[in-house]
Amino acid sequence: MAKGSQLSQLKSALSQAGVTGKTQQGKKRKRTGSVDKDKEKKAAKLAEIHKKLNPFDTKVTKLKHDVGGRKVKGVQGRPAQSKQAGIEQRKKTLLKEFYEKDRAGGIVDRRFGENDPTISLEERMLERFTKERQRASKGTAFNLEDEDELTHYGQSLSKLDDFDNVGLGLDDDDEDAGQLDNEVVKRTHFGGFEDEDDEDENEEPARKKSKAEVMAEVMAKSKEHKMRRQMEREQEDKVRHELDMDFDALRDLIYAPDPSSTGSNSIPLGQPAAQGEVQPAALTLPPAQEEYDQHVRELAFDKRAKPKDRTKTEEELALEEKEALEKAERRRRKRMLGLEESDSEDEGKSRGKRKRGEADDLDDDFADEHEWGGLGAGLTGAGEVAEDEEDSGSEDDGDEEGDEEEGSEEGASGGEEEEDSENEAEEGEHEDLVQAKKTAKRKLSKGKAKELPFTFPCPSTHEEFLDIVEDIDGSDITTVVKRIRALHHTSLSPDNKFKLQTLTRVLIDHILYITSPPEPRCALVASLLPHINALTQAYPVPAAECFVEKLSIMHKNLKRGLSRGALDPEAKTWPGLPELSILRIIGSTWSTSDLNHAVISPTRVLMGAYLSLGRVRSLSDISSGLFLCTLFLQFEKLSKRLIPEAVNFLVNTILHIAPHQYKSVESIPGYFPSPDFRSDLCRPLSLNVKVSRKTTPQKANLSELLFAEQPTEQAKADIFSLALSLLGKYADMYKGLEGFIELYQPISELLEHVELKNLADATQAQLTGLIDTLGRLLKFSRQSRQPLRLQAHKPIPIPTYIPKFETTTSSYLRRQDPDHERNEASKLRNQYKQERKGAIRELRKDAKFLAGVEQQKQKEKDNAYHDRMKRVFGSIEGERAEEKAMEREKSKEKRRSGRK
Repeated sequence: MAKGSQLSQLKSALSQAGVTGKTQQGKKRKRTGSVDKDKEKKAAKLAEIHKKLNPFDTKVTKLKHDVGGRKVKGVQGRPAQSKQAGIEQRKKTLLKEFYEKDRAGGIVDRRFGENDPTISLEERMLERFTKERQRASKGTAFNLEDEDELTHYGQSLSKLDDFDNVGLGLDDDDEDAGQLDNEVVKRTHFGGFEDEDDEDENEEPARKKSKAEVMAEVMAKSKEHKMRRQMEREQEDKVRHELDMDFDALRDLIYAPDPSSTGSNSIPLGQPAAQGEVQPAALTLPPAQEEYDQHVRELAFDKRAKPKDRTKTEEELALEEKEALEKAERRRRKRMLGLEESDSEDEGKSRGKRKRGEADDLDDDFADEHEWGGLGAGLTGAGEVAEDEEDSGSEDDGDEEGDEEEGSEEGASGGEEEEDSENEAEEGEHEDLVQAKKTAKRKLSKGKAKELPFTFPCPSTHEEFLDIVEDIDGSDITTVVKRIRALHHTSLSPDNKFKLQTLTRVLIDHILYITSPPEPRCALVASLLPHINALTQAYPVPAAECFVEKLSIMHKNLKRGLSRGALDPEAKTWPGLPELSILRIIGSTWSTSDLNHAVISPTRVLMGAYLSLGRVRSLSDISSGLFLCTLFLQFEKLSKRLIPEAVNFLVNTILHIAPHQYKSVESIPGYFPSPDFRSDLCRPLSLNVKVSRKTTPQKANLSELLFAEQPTEQAKADIFSLALSLLGKYADMYKGLEGFIELYQPISELLEHVELKNLADATQAQLTGLIDTLGRLLKFSRQSRQPLRLQAHKPIPIPTYIPKFETTTSSYLRRQDPDHERNEASKLRNQYKQERKGAIRELRKDAKFLAGVEQQKQKEKDNAYHDRMKRVFGSIEGERAEEKAMEREKSKEKRRSGRK
């Protein structure tokens, strides 16, 4: 092909092929067949020129070993044609499916009996034939080419004359031709203007209207309504037009031109008339205008709609609650003193709601709704004095608060001194957890309950809180705390934050106070616990410091008791009811599953120290230890950490109380430390064999057990049942441990050696059930335990450097495996691999094609949107231009008239 540009190459190729240029014109006319052949040759030449002109349309794969005469597929390819063919094929198949993917269409077979299996094929065909004939007969009712004769009211039309019995009958007397029946004249002509009722009586029953008649009536009614609406609209437009015309005339009268400029005698509105001149009629408004102005004034004074109350914030709600409590307290005080409410806000309400006196009013009615609260006549000064007292009390509270802060600072400095002299403090006296004055414990008022006030000052010390609740029933203390928290909400004052932090400490001290002997009130602890939880969540750091302070005091008391003597009955080495109460509050307030926690970690250490260092001297010590074991069970319910002190204490409890045959510590199975086994103080704690069979265990009462002076058989049975129950719960919690067998195998042996015959029936059943449960858990643990083994892995071969020799060099023979099945499997794997690659390639092409279709659709949407926006903006600009032109014309008219 010639060199140069593609255009020159195309021209030279066309001229060489004889497609362009002069052609020889013969004299003879060519035949049609030869012309077709010439066209085919010309098309082939053009296709060949097109191929040669674009070398990228053909892809040639060079063979590595070319063998002459061998035809190999895929040597030459046409990527452009194949790509275009693939696109066309996808347009026919994939694109059609893409457009119809969300359509819910299909053919529903509505043939008679098709979905009814109970009808036979013959019955089905017969019924279809019948329905088809019926449908055909309906369609050909007026077919003139039908073979059946046409009928009229059941009579053949061929047998009737033109006017025989077709509704134009004659009377019997008038048989002359050309005369009509009276009935025909009455119905079809203008005769017989009778009532409609008579006509309805004479008429035949109305026949059912056809669909065409019904639709004709509907269309007629629709047109009638449309015409009526159009007439009404025209009437309204006419009235509106008349009003506009009247307004134009009125406007011309109001805005009359200036006489000085126009030379007329008219006086504009607002200028006084000259002497001797008459004021023009333009100043006198018509009656319609006066009515209009009156209506405008009435609308101006109409009551407008008020907006609804918005959602109030937390600060506003707290302020409202505080004000409501203060207001209720003022009313309560005035009702108590028999005074009348004289607040300014209440005076306005009472005046507005006071009932008007009537002629027959004898002033002997009851008080109105506003005065129903029992308010009588009184003095105004009393309320003011009470409010002044409240203000002075608040100032006193602030002074006391400041004193407490100074005391807390002194306490902090004193704490540092205590840390320096820790060894001296261990040998001191027992320290009380409640930092209040040692006064006699106040008793609850047993008389008639007084009316509960609504407002209380926030106590800064426990003594102040005791003064507040001194004459209040114990069931109302929760209400008092709730009102204190509401009155001193954080959002009401910045100082309330510190007051509520102090309230947390006060409530903790009060719980320690009410649970201390000689009259503990444990029921009140549950009611105060929600308030402590809420305050702890609001102020976690001060609450944590308070709890840690109490824990440190308890730890020091334990050290003092141990230094005094672990076996001394007077030494306090076990926690009492106040200490157990605060430990329980800590477990319910803080997260016990944390590994390291500022409050839970020292609590766990302290409880473990109680169980491991405390020596058993009485039944109350065992009761305290069992309560600690219960707390440990609640603490480790989620984390399931091993607490050996708790399990060891439960085993020692069983050894102290249950009847068994162990005589010394060496004979006890396992490695449980038992320093108090068979000691002089623990021997009275074992069950009496003669009485134990008749004692049925009950639910243990902690308060009675902690303060019991002499152990009873019932208390021993209750504690033994509780220890068995706790052992079972700990076993269920620790069944997933690695060392469960080593931990509970000795316990199972110890329980098997307990003498069942000396126990009650209920205790025997409980002990037997626990032994069976432990045996089952130990069996499952042994089955799941497997010896250690080396890691199973594939052996690593020794590296070899011997070259691999192949017997054949042909790739065809290399693929042939002597094993026929293995060879077929290899072929299938290769075929699967090729098909998988082809499928992935086709899926990628399909996804690319669909992405192009989506992109084209989005482009069309965007273009349509832009075109629509252009039209809208164009129309807006046109309207704006017209508006500006109108404004310019108006300004010109004003300038011409001299009004500007």
